[in-house]
Amino acid sequence: MGYTIAEKILMAHSAKADIKPGEFIEAKVDIALGNDITAPLAIEEFKRSGCKKVFDKNKVVLVPDHFAPAKDLKSANQCKVLSVFAREQKIKNYFEVGAMGIEHALLPEKGIVAPGDLVIGADSHTCTYGAMGCFSTGVGSTDLGRAYIDGKCWFKVPPTIRFVYKGRLKKWVGGKDLILFTIGKIGVDGALGRVMEFCGPAIDNLGMDERFTMSNMAIEAGGVSGIIAPDAITLKYLKETKNLRGKPRLSSDKDAQYDEVYEWDISDLKPQVACPHLPSNVKPASALNNIKLDQVVIGSCTNGRISDLRIAAKILKGKKVKTGLRLIVIPATQKIYLDAIKEGLAKIFIEAGGVFSTPSCGPCLGGHLGVLAPGERCLATTNRNFIGRMGSPESEVYLSSPATAAASAITGRITDPNKVV
Repeated sequence: MGYTIAEKILMAHSAKADIKPGEFIEAKVDIALGNDITAPLAIEEFKRSGCKKVFDKNKVVLVPDHFAPAKDLKSANQCKVLSVFAREQKIKNYFEVGAMGIEHALLPEKGIVAPGDLVIGADSHTCTYGAMGCFSTGVGSTDLGRAYIDGKCWFKVPPTIRFVYKGRLKKWVGGKDLILFTIGKIGVDGALGRVMEFCGPAIDNLGMDERFTMSNMAIEAGGVSGIIAPDAITLKYLKETKNLRGKPRLSSDKDAQYDEVYEWDISDLKPQVACPHLPSNVKPASALNNIKLDQVVIGSCTNGRISDLRIAAKILKGKKVKTGLRLIVIPATQKIYLDAIKEGLAKIFIEAGGVFSTPSCGPCLGGHLGVLAPGERCLATTNRNFIGRMGSPESEVYLSSPATAAASAITGRITDPNKVV
C-alpha cells in the first residue's frame, strides 16, 4: 500500500518505518513559527520548563505581524517579548518592523520553507506552505513552546481527501474562487482533521501565488493542511527565491489510500463570494449586486501577494473608488511593497482613491488599519468572515478574490469583475 504526500513527510520526520491514519507519532520539525499573539505564550512555557537554549536558533522563526507596527501599549509589549527573546536566543529568523511581512507570505519569499519540510506554527493559517509540498499545520502555543525545547511535536496522522479540478479557469477567476467554491461544496467541517490534497489540470495551471491562496484556506474547511505536489512551477518559484532545499519531486503514490475523492469540472466557474458569517456561505458575485459596501480590503496572508495587487491594479487603473467607500490595500511583505511601488501599482491605488498601507495583518482579525463600525459591510480578500471578525459584531464581512474586490470598490456594490472590465 502506498503513501500520500502528507504521510511520506510525517514518516520521514519520525522514527517510524510505516505509519497509518489515526496513529499518534512524535516527529522532528524543520521550522517552528510564532507571531506576536502566539509566541509570547510559547516563550513563557519554554522558560517555565527551565530550558536555557532553543533546540536550533536557525529553525525558530518569529514574526510580529498581527498587531504590528504596534497599535497600542498592549501590542507593543507583545512585540517586545519577541524581540527580547530573539536577542537572548540569537534567533536568525526574527523579522522586526521594516523587515517583517505577514508571516505566511514572508517565509516562502525568504526561502525558509521548502518541499518536504515539516512545519508547525502557532497560527491556524500555517497550512499555507502546503502549496510548496510541505506538511505545514497550525498548533497551540504550548506545542510550539515544547518544540522550542527539543524540536519535536506530537501528531495524529491525518487521512487525506483528494480534490481533482478539471478544466481551465475563466478570466478573472483564480485560486480564491476555486477554494471558496470548494468550501461552499463541502462545508466548514468538510475536511475536519484531514489533509486536503489539491490536483488536476486546473491546479497544474495555477501560479504559486494562487496555490498559496488555496492552501491558506484549507483550515476554513477544517483541514489540517492543504497540499499540492511540487512541479515545474514550484521549481521555478524555488529558483526565484534562491531556495535550494527540499524535495521538489515529492508526490503521492498511485496506490495511496484516500478518505474521499472529489472531482469537479470548473470550466464554467464564476467569481465567488463568501457571505456572512461563514466561509462556506458561498454565492456567485453576480448574484450579490444589491449588496452595498462601506469598505474593501485587498491584502492578507491569503491575497496580499504581488500577483494579487497586479490584478487589482489592472481593474482599478484609470478608475475611481465609489464615493463614500474606503479602499484599503495592504501588501503582504516589504518586498511586495517595494515591487508595487516600482511597478506603479501603489500609484494606481492611491489615484483611484484608496490607501496603500505598510505590511500587516491589520484588519483581517479586527486588529487595526480598517476595523469596522456597527452596521458596516466590508468585502475583503481575507480568509474569515465570522461574526465580529473585523470589528463590531454588528458588521458584515464578505470574502472574494482581488479581482472581485477591485471591481466592487469601483461600483460600491459586490460586483462580478466582468461587469466593469
